[in-house]
Amino acid sequence: MKTDTVIQEKSSVNIGIEKADRQAVANILEILLSDEHILYVKLRNYHWNVMGVHFKPLHEFFEAQYTEVAGFIDEIAERIRALGFFTPGSMEAFRKNARLEETGHLNGDAQKMLENLLLDQEAIIQFLRHDSEIVMNEHNDAGTNDFLVGLMEAHEKMAWMTRAHLA
Repeated sequence: MKTDTVIQEKSSVNIGIEKADRQAVANILEILLSDEHILYVKLRNYHWNVMGVHFKPLHEFFEAQYTEVAGFIDEIAERIRALGFFTPGSMEAFRKNARLEETGHLNGDAQKMLENLLLDQEAIIQFLRHDSEIVMNEHNDAGTNDFLVGLMEAHEKMAWMTRAHLA
C-alpha cells in the first residue's frame, strides 16, 4: 500500500469487521480519497482555464464534474470515519498518497484537458474495480464494497460523458 500516513482509531467500533481489516480498508479509502482530491483540483483547473470555441459547454461540464467529485470526497471521508479512523486532511498527504498526478493549465487546450480527464477517470474506475474486490474478498466489508461499486458506476458515467465530448 502506498500510504505512509498512520490513521489512528478514534474509539471502539464493533461492526462485525476486525480492526485489522477495518484498518486495511481505511488505508484503501485513504488512497482513493487522495486520488479524488487530485481529480477535483484538476477539474477546477480545467474549469478555470479552458479556452476555445467550446469554452462555455466545457466550462459548465468541468464544473458539473468537480461538483460531483466534491460529493464523492465527502462520502469517502465519512466512510473512513464510519470504520473508526481519522481521515487525512492536507494537500501534502493527498499528493503523497495519490496514484493520479497533477497537471498544469495545459495552455487552455480543451482537447488535451478532456484526454487527460478521460485517462484519470478510467484509471479511477480500474482502481475501484480492483479495490472493491479486495475489501470484500480479503476484508469481509460488504458495506465498503457496495460503496465502491456505486462510486465506480458514477465514474463510468462521467467517463462516458467525457468520451462523448471527445467524439
